[in-house]
Amino acid sequence: MRMQLGVIGLGRMGQIVVDRVLDAGHNVVAFDLDAEATAAAAEAGAEPADSVADLYERLSDGGDGEGADAGARIWLMVPAGDPVDATLDELEPHLDGDDVVVDGGNSYFEDSVRRAEATDAAYLDCGTSGGPAGAELGFSLMVGGPEWAYEELSPVFDAVATGPDGHDRMGPAGSGHYVKMVHNGVEYALMQAYGEGFELLHRGRYDLDLEAVARTWNNGAVIRSWLLELCEEAFREEGNDLGDVADRIEGGSTGTWTVQEALEQEVPVPLIYQALAERFDSREERFGRRLASRLRYGFGRHEVPRRDD
Repeated sequence: MRMQLGVIGLGRMGQIVVDRVLDAGHNVVAFDLDAEATAAAAEAGAEPADSVADLYERLSDGGDGEGADAGARIWLMVPAGDPVDATLDELEPHLDGDDVVVDGGNSYFEDSVRRAEATDAAYLDCGTSGGPAGAELGFSLMVGGPEWAYEELSPVFDAVATGPDGHDRMGPAGSGHYVKMVHNGVEYALMQAYGEGFELLHRGRYDLDLEAVARTWNNGAVIRSWLLELCEEAFREEGNDLGDVADRIEGGSTGTWTVQEALEQEVPVPLIYQALAERFDSREERFGRRLASRLRYGFGRHEVPRRDD
């Protein structure tokens, strides 16, 4: 079924959503505060809008002047926090119960519950994992919200995800971002484990080629993974000693939320907590943290802090 989707927020991840939806044969109306980003989406085949209100009107028109009986379907890919609320404030005068809004950012799950309760449209909180590699491979999508709205957007989710198995409805409002929050906590712990292992190899008794170690481990070993592929990439591109990658790991919000939730639910998460603490303590030189910092570039193309020397 051919669908029409509005996409608001055309940064790195938003543009991937646009491209994959277009490639699947659907129509896209796109808007970003950055006119150049909107123009880039138009060049890819999307219909450009010059404001949030204009985007909604174009969706409501259905592309044929006849109106869209099924309501508007809108995907938000704006930064978590105030930008989501600001965008919803602009949309709110236009929305009704036939519309569906997807928040594909890294929002806090309790904010998603609040927004779902306050918004006239059906609200789907969509945890999105896969980073820029999703442009080719597709994302993993963890969706919370009304079942009918999830089913309605399934053709779009099929296009944006790795396929039908790359997305699922986790439960009611908030559950999608809740699952993504815990996913990120697990990610912190895995990065910490790889960092500590390679630090021991780096400082241990043998002069090892760490790129070769990562490549060998990733071919049949129990601990093979995409993160381990990114370790191999990091050593190949930065060198065995990680060059000038600084011992500072940015980020931390989703890990903090995970630990806070674990405390409220009285669930022990010592590995996730320790990985979060390492991020906050990343001031003293540590090889493992430098690798974790470079891995953030690998999976999310996050900026890598560099040492001045």
